[in-house]
Amino acid sequence: MKKFDYIILGFGQGGKVFAKEEAQNGKKIAVVEKNALYGGTCINVGCIPSKVIALDSQHKLDFKDSIKRKNEVVAALKNKNYKNLDIEENITIFDNKAEFKSNNEINLLDDKGKLVDTIVGDKIIINTGASPIIPNADGLKQSKYVYDSTGIMNLDSLPKHLVIIGGGYISLEFASTFANFGAKVTVIEKADSLMLREDKEIVSHILEDLKKKNINFLTAREVESVEDDENSAYVRTNKETLETDAILVAIGRKPNTDLALENTDVELGERGEIKTNEFLETTAENVYALGDVKGGLQFTYVSKNDRFILRDAIYGKKQFSLKDRKSVPYTVFIDPPLSRVGLTAKEAKEKGFDILEKSLLVSAIPRHKIDDDHRGLFKIVVNKENNTLIGASLYGRKSEEIINTLKLIIDYKIPIEDIKTNMFTHPTMTESLNDLFNIS
Repeated sequence: MKKFDYIILGFGQGGKVFAKEEAQNGKKIAVVEKNALYGGTCINVGCIPSKVIALDSQHKLDFKDSIKRKNEVVAALKNKNYKNLDIEENITIFDNKAEFKSNNEINLLDDKGKLVDTIVGDKIIINTGASPIIPNADGLKQSKYVYDSTGIMNLDSLPKHLVIIGGGYISLEFASTFANFGAKVTVIEKADSLMLREDKEIVSHILEDLKKKNINFLTAREVESVEDDENSAYVRTNKETLETDAILVAIGRKPNTDLALENTDVELGERGEIKTNEFLETTAENVYALGDVKGGLQFTYVSKNDRFILRDAIYGKKQFSLKDRKSVPYTVFIDPPLSRVGLTAKEAKEKGFDILEKSLLVSAIPRHKIDDDHRGLFKIVVNKENNTLIGASLYGRKSEEIINTLKLIIDYKIPIEDIKTNMFTHPTMTESLNDLFNIS
């Protein structure tokens, strides 16, 4: 059996960077990837391709041309990521399905499930990501019109009416994109309302703008069945029946743990995630987990940041852990995007903070005239006790860039006065921070 210092299961963001660094430090590395997703979910079927078509939809590019461009972008990045590891003498890439034989042994299977080889690792890192959940509504899994977030980006033509099951962030991104391309979109959500974690005033702005794109929202709905005919499908809910030529299922994602973990001491959590401690150590000795497979926030940059915790756990003094991770920003790439970091005013009050809150309409920012886009609202939440930022919600153009600055302001407790009087370039959306932070 071939022996390695590290076996990394999955070609995701955290694992691939760790593999490169360790190979250059002289370690023997095996990377096992069963689906040829070199670079992980984000590059191949997630944030990169979805943002390509989202941008193209805003620029009114033809749908087919956008899908072609998306495929070219993905192919280039996929090839780059593969070569980036393949050129390393100390890295061996196995295009196989991985199953644990024991805590430190991995069976490699071919696409028919036949055992090809068994490899041994001193340490094993599980970085297998997550995949879409498909509910058990009658006829849904059998319908030829049903797609997950991967399949919907491989359509040959734009659907006339896209029905999306689920009202979460991935759902809203695709709703915005396909509506911009010209499709009619209906979003079906089980809950009574959408975006429950977000600031209510901002949500009202978002929904108003999305409805103007010919997006219809059906809340408090249960999908009961799906039935196909020759040219369309019929989605039956507890209140109506919808005719459609494409159905996107976007109700969430589940950790990829089909790894014969019963042969190990690795334990799973309540939601099927791999249980780890704050140092990413699983319940099996010398087995670690990174990224989506361990549960929590499913963002590429979280997985990349996990590797710093992993490295410190293995080589350092365990001084950096999940408990030390600072605020995590995120962006929902609707049009225009929503970006968030820290607490909303409601959350801050529930935690006992005495707060100040400030809002600024995008229409009050000079840059909006240049962009010809008045949509949006920026809001911040300040801890009145020490005059520091504890939360920000930005709905508007360039919010995906500005939010990273606000993360630093929160993390390093930069006084509000310093931001209010800081010099920013003009004309930009970022200079709005002078007005937004003029709060007392």
